[in-house]
Amino acid sequence: MTTRMPALFLGHGSPMTVITDNPYRASFVALGKVLPRPKAILAISAHWETQDGKVHLTAGEAPRTIHDFGGFPPELFAMQYPAPGSAKLVDRVAELLGEERVVRDESWGFDHGTWTVLQPMYPETDIPTVQLGLDRTLDADAHIAIGRALALLRDEGVLIVGSGNVVHNLSLWRQTQGTQPEWALDIGRRVVSAAQSGDEEALAHFAPDDRAAAMAINSAEHYLPLLYVIGARLPGDDVAVFNDDVDGALSMTSFLVGDAGMLDGIA
Repeated sequence: MTTRMPALFLGHGSPMTVITDNPYRASFVALGKVLPRPKAILAISAHWETQDGKVHLTAGEAPRTIHDFGGFPPELFAMQYPAPGSAKLVDRVAELLGEERVVRDESWGFDHGTWTVLQPMYPETDIPTVQLGLDRTLDADAHIAIGRALALLRDEGVLIVGSGNVVHNLSLWRQTQGTQPEWALDIGRRVVSAAQSGDEEALAHFAPDDRAAAMAINSAEHYLPLLYVIGARLPGDDVAVFNDDVDGALSMTSFLVGDAGMLDGIA
């Protein structure tokens, strides 16, 4: 029988995480060693947004590595993540979501939201991988619903990985770096509590006057991948938290949905 895979939401933070010695990269390395080996990976990154009412999926045998950032050292731009694509997984996602909702997109590849977390986990780059885009015409409930529809993949050997940040406000980061603002801690606590209790309503809807949510989830793209992972929760799953750190207007909080025991020894 195929081992049920967990679903992960990984706080990816700065692209520099992948080339520096830090506890977040170390946790990703550890995950790659302790998790069951996936047959394929479906990644949902904050950095691929679409607006045409369709779910875009990377197509082709060898999706390109995208360096979608600036101002970083040459060794970061030199990194490649040449994992193979998977027409089989794309077809299965289309089957689960409805063929009419899916676009097989050869224009995209693996952006830094995907490869900076997968490279420490699977440096051999030999696991078939597909990236799924964020359809920004959808509301939060619809993103959760897509995750729910894709949950069956976990029993088929597919590791679902959402990559983003619960707290992500770059306009405030420099002035808050090295501090832990109360608004960031507040929204972090509430999101963790809601995720663990299964309160999808609290995760999907925030009051108009919720200052902490407005500051943390200001443009939303870094938060939305979490909703796919929460939607992929199955009966009996735990929601375990690791890397639960805040640095100013950025948090690295990460979640494992599945067997919490898989995180033994990972902070």
